[in-house]
Amino acid sequence: MVNMMKLMKQATSMQKDMKTLQSKLAEQSVEFSSGGGMVTVIAKGDMSIESIKIDPKVVDPEDVDMLEDMVKAAVDGALKQARDMAAQEMEKVTSSLGLPPGMDLPF
Repeated sequence: MVNMMKLMKQATSMQKDMKTLQSKLAEQSVEFSSGGGMVTVIAKGDMSIESIKIDPKVVDPEDVDMLEDMVKAAVDGALKQARDMAAQEMEKVTSSLGLPPGMDLPF
């Protein structure tokens, strides 16, 4: 029974840590550029897009497909970096319970 109480206490503590981590991640951001820096996206740790910057030189009405591809590449890259950052931070929280990296928790 003592082990169960210890586990419950750890789970409660980890749940609190996870909420703190979510708030912290929402404040952190990563930046990714495509097209040689022509399109830059800043994503936050909560997977929201903070901003998209497009160099006016790349705006060509005759080649909208290229601009769309660069925006997509920059958004994909920024979100991947944000996911990687979140996973690293999450691993710090879950490692205290000895859980394997990437394990989804029910809370």
